[in-house]
Amino acid sequence: MKIIIAGAGAVGTHLARLLSKENLNVVLIDADEDKLSKLSGEMDIMTLAVSPTSLTGLGDAGVADADLFIAVTPHESENITCCMLAKQLGARRTVARVDNFEYMKPENRHYFEQMGISSLIYPELLAAREIAESAQFSWVRQLWEFGEQNDLLLLSVKMHDNHPIEDKEIANHDNQLVGHTLREIGRLHGHAFHVVAIKRNGETVMPTGDDRILARDLVFFMTTRDNVNNIRHLSGKDDYPSVKHALIIGGGKLSVRADWALPDSMSLKMIEPSYERCEQLGKMTKSRTLVINGESHDMDLLNDEGYGYLEAFIALTPNDEENILACVAARRKGVRKTIAQVENLDYFDMAEDLDVGTIINKKQIAASHIYQMLLKSSIAGVKMLTVADADVAEFVVTKGSRITRHPVMELGLPRGVNLGGMIRNGRAQLIEGQTQLQEGDRVVVFCMTGMLKRLDRYFK
Repeated sequence: MKIIIAGAGAVGTHLARLLSKENLNVVLIDADEDKLSKLSGEMDIMTLAVSPTSLTGLGDAGVADADLFIAVTPHESENITCCMLAKQLGARRTVARVDNFEYMKPENRHYFEQMGISSLIYPELLAAREIAESAQFSWVRQLWEFGEQNDLLLLSVKMHDNHPIEDKEIANHDNQLVGHTLREIGRLHGHAFHVVAIKRNGETVMPTGDDRILARDLVFFMTTRDNVNNIRHLSGKDDYPSVKHALIIGGGKLSVRADWALPDSMSLKMIEPSYERCEQLGKMTKSRTLVINGESHDMDLLNDEGYGYLEAFIALTPNDEENILACVAARRKGVRKTIAQVENLDYFDMAEDLDVGTIINKKQIAASHIYQMLLKSSIAGVKMLTVADADVAEFVVTKGSRITRHPVMELGLPRGVNLGGMIRNGRAQLIEGQTQLQEGDRVVVFCMTGMLKRLDRYFK
């Protein structure tokens, strides 16, 4: 497969690095030769210093036989233009990064299809949706919802030591997860949830029934919405409050999109150091949002704005270090839910070690959206996890596909793959070993990074 990426910025570079590991024919083009010279030695890709809107340059890049053309320059109009040109010159599919929410509305999709643009991507909008999902529960590190009713969930929870049990009618610590094997947990609590993965000491593993959950583990659960509170109780998180008051630091595009994605029932404040930007934000944010001109590290200001009474603190400034440190300070103030934008991939482990709750990375979110276009089977979505060496994909089972021929336990799925749950006839349910998948099932798969391509053949 030949892929051309236009734009050697943060998103384009991350995509090129990711796709080059898949042994694909990747060409990265950008008008800035200095950017490309720094990257050509790092990755096994071809680079070309040309304007993405140059017909000659696109021809030199080989757009005529490109399977996928991805435009992720900083300029929306340039992305749309070069995708239109690439399609006319022979590219099979095109993807354009945009910054206009109006373009993403379903009723406007056909306009761009007529222009030859297969898909649009708005990283800030996708990131805002993840922020809104994760902010639902203060005790959950990250949350992903599936199905039309969002009633199938994958959530990650940080385990702490067993909390004291006050209910004398409960025989022992069997209602706790820490210290118990997955087999014991399954026997005691039935089929309320599946533990699909555990991250421990920086490594992500697919556990077996004999593995124990330990304190400090980050545990990934697949469950249905009516069992969420069960996991909360078993994880010792009953005292974590509902998120009713939140504060965002930073007034950039992602903050605006997060403001619109978060529920109206949530009281929200936003701190931005630029007075001029605050005036703009007053017109761009929801009426329930209070925009405050000030510095995010001004503790007097934070205290005046009810810092100690927040249930969620969301750091979305352009500075990764500032976001991480601000979340650490919020945790020490007693804020249970913290969310930080961290664009430097090297900072992920540090952010997790410092107990930052949810990590948002626009590059990975954009890459997840685009990666699903490389798979041959019918797939509704891909998420590349920021805090684990794993991916989550939602496959749609097609008639006669290999995945339907035997019960799950007899399929011989590769190691590192866990079929967690599915949506069948609009109903969310967990997948057991005896489950036999059927045409039309929407299956949520948790797998180690690099396994999606191997899994693809089971669903096509």
